[in-house]
Amino acid sequence: MRYRCRHVTRYDYGDDVPVSHHLVHLRPRPHPRQRVQSFALRVTPSTALTADHDDHFGNPVSYVAVQEPHRRLTIVAESEVEVSASPILDLEETPAWEDLVGAPGDAATVAQFAFNSTLVTATPNLADFARSSFGEGRPVAVAALDLMRRIHRDFTFDPTATTVTTPLAEVLQKRRGVCQDFAHLLVGGLRSMGLAARYVSGYLRTLPPPGQPRLVGADVSHAWVSVWCGGETWLDLCPTNGQIADRDYITVAWGRDYDDVSPVRGIIVGGAGHGLTVSVDVEPIED
Repeated sequence: MRYRCRHVTRYDYGDDVPVSHHLVHLRPRPHPRQRVQSFALRVTPSTALTADHDDHFGNPVSYVAVQEPHRRLTIVAESEVEVSASPILDLEETPAWEDLVGAPGDAATVAQFAFNSTLVTATPNLADFARSSFGEGRPVAVAALDLMRRIHRDFTFDPTATTVTTPLAEVLQKRRGVCQDFAHLLVGGLRSMGLAARYVSGYLRTLPPPGQPRLVGADVSHAWVSVWCGGETWLDLCPTNGQIADRDYITVAWGRDYDDVSPVRGIIVGGAGHGLTVSVDVEPIED
């Protein structure tokens, strides 16, 4: 499946900002199932300085610096991506979850995702919540899928319930939140059982209601989870929609939690407050 993605971020400031510096995770990440055919990043003011590199997790990152007074910063990322179907994984044939607890794997790609991170800390409450999915000897993929389905069933999607700073313990208590919260909850539950799990940021193709036109800019950034199933096998799970992530999911970056892969983050001088507008559009490309 091929997609054309457009992500527009606009900051409007109440006063002049003489200097601003930003790190941008907006270039989709290539991986065995995803090929990035093109990418362009446009920044206004046009005098902005940009530089590209890969972060610790192998995600493409752009550095953006504006060193002249400005009251608006606009970052437009446009990409074309091809996503292939995942190889068929026999969930019942994955290792027992206990066999992967503390298993080192490749330290660069596995072990770092088993530890606490800025926004996700394994706690007894998270372990208590997750434990019923992890019966003795249960295959890790089956157990993780069960935990994901419980989150989807028992938690309510509510964009007014949380912010990016809401603690995970509060999400667990309120049983409400958005995709970032549910991804953090699944990551936290898996790590509390000693397993490695990474937070994935990207886009999800959405379809309009029957009979209604597709609205340009109405899509949003999305978040889901990838759990390590031994060897080089990772299984992507979407607790928000209660399903295994498939070709409708476009990966931008992965890390330990949202703090590692936020689309745009930075530091500004001055500005007297700001307003933020984000528009995302994911359009299938017909062959």
